[in-house]
Amino acid sequence: MKKQMKILCACFLSVVLSITTIGCGQKNSADKSSKTDNINTQTKDTDISADISLWTFPLGTWADKATVSKVIKKFNEKYPNINVEFKALDYDTGDAVIEKAIKQKQAPDIVLEGPERLVSNWGDNGYLINLNDMWTDDVVSDVVKNNTSVLAACIGSDGNYYEYPLCMNTHCMAVNKELFEKSGAMKYIDQKKRTWTTEGFQKALKALKAYGVKKTGVVYCGGQGGDQGTRALAMNLYSAKFTNGTYTQWTMDSSAGISGIQQLVDWVNAGLLSYDPNIVAADELSMFASKKVAMTFCWNASNRVNYASEIDFTPYAVAFPSDDGVPELAGGLPGFCVFNNEDENRQKAAKIFISYLCNDSEQGAESIRMSGFFPVKASSGDVYKGTDNEKVMQEFSSMMKYLGDYYNVAPGWAEQRTAWWMMLQKVFAGKNVSQEVKAYTKTCNKATDKALKE
Repeated sequence: MKKQMKILCACFLSVVLSITTIGCGQKNSADKSSKTDNINTQTKDTDISADISLWTFPLGTWADKATVSKVIKKFNEKYPNINVEFKALDYDTGDAVIEKAIKQKQAPDIVLEGPERLVSNWGDNGYLINLNDMWTDDVVSDVVKNNTSVLAACIGSDGNYYEYPLCMNTHCMAVNKELFEKSGAMKYIDQKKRTWTTEGFQKALKALKAYGVKKTGVVYCGGQGGDQGTRALAMNLYSAKFTNGTYTQWTMDSSAGISGIQQLVDWVNAGLLSYDPNIVAADELSMFASKKVAMTFCWNASNRVNYASEIDFTPYAVAFPSDDGVPELAGGLPGFCVFNNEDENRQKAAKIFISYLCNDSEQGAESIRMSGFFPVKASSGDVYKGTDNEKVMQEFSSMMKYLGDYYNVAPGWAEQRTAWWMMLQKVFAGKNVSQEVKAYTKTCNKATDKALKE
């Protein structure tokens, strides 16, 4: 019940903030909490001494030890007595590593990831301290000017903030522009909007096959890696919704959702698309980079930079096809959390480090650039202006307006991810699409109902 109240309140908060002027003496939700662990992170006390740790999931160059070490070195010029130990995690083993650390009471002080882990998992399960004092009225106002949904995603079941966001992005797909132009498929993309319709997408697939392309694109379903791509693809084809408005029920068993997955199966059966039950997004991206497929369903600004050295063609970023030509894209919201290691000094040091990474006049912008994503605060402006990546990043910033709901915060999220790729394997193996999608949705809703009652 507590989680359900959190979701309802968070959704209400987003609506209210979208129509209300914030920051004129008005208090935010953090001020209303009766149970806080407030620590003043505005302190100028550079004498604080603590040993803390930062663990990061893959995010641009935040997983690169040499790069992060330089950041820590600069931080120590201001705070010489706060020692930061860095560890890079991967998505295959990262969750297990952190769960083991929690059980052994050796959790890291800071983790960089998204709300689905930071808030819905660790925050809601009592492993974190709240960051309410960091969410000042000015911060709330700054975030709201850019995107109201950020607030709801960072709030835990008890109404406290458990994530301090660094950046945000939107996931899209990409095509081999030169190949699309030679085959005549490029004309089906509205290049001013970077969108296309479901009908246009099918015509593009046919044009590619007629040109002699063996594999246009591959629907990967070997695990949860990059599953936001296959979800967005299936969802957009006929404008389905993944959840209801309060994130308390999964809804891909609607006629639009079933039709989208059925369409993918039909295209595979017709030879217009391929599928592979043994690969995940990383494998599909490698295929795209090596020209083994003409498109990828797992593209974003960070991947554009990461794969730049492997690609000798123009990867053209484009939104997922939709029946009405108006896509709804999935997004990411990486940020920081602080584990409760029962050491107030370490907690204070951790917050000071997070504030430096996100708010320092120089490091704040650099931290965002390291991610390859975009600012969550309006005041950050265009952090890529004047850089070598300015033109490339404009491709993706133009699609931020298509950012849809952040349904990743729905209870039962982890169970949904596993059920999704298992469902895809079944339908592509010949199982009845309608029955399998309904079974998938039932599994998801059962997990959500259980979580809401806890």
